[in-house]
Amino acid sequence: MPKILTIAALQLLDPSGRILLVRKEGTSMFMQPGGKLEPGESPMAAVLREVQEELDLVFTSGQVTSMGMWKGPAANEADTDIHAHLFATRTRETPRIQAEIEQMLWLDPAAALARTDIAPLLREKVLPDLLGL
Repeated sequence: MPKILTIAALQLLDPSGRILLVRKEGTSMFMQPGGKLEPGESPMAAVLREVQEELDLVFTSGQVTSMGMWKGPAANEADTDIHAHLFATRTRETPRIQAEIEQMLWLDPAAALARTDIAPLLREKVLPDLLGL
């Protein structure tokens, strides 16, 4: 039986509709910013904390919309599934890579979906929803 990780992830779009993808140090797959919930932490608090830690972007809960939950395979951890609380927002601010983030890309959702190095959450849920597929 796979291990379960509960995470919060942010669909972050710029004004032109490009989505921000990040790749963490020592991994090969791009994903949304976000991460694991701390003990007792709400999904909203976790996504706000993670985005500030990873990208130096500060949002309030009023600026972020819940998109529900997705369950599926983890991108970078074998025999692990994620329960992902999804959130969305837009920004005109410029993210700044911090913490464990090694690389970030702003991509058109269709170009992102064509890549082979994106996390299952992006491939199966986030990008198809953005593209109306």
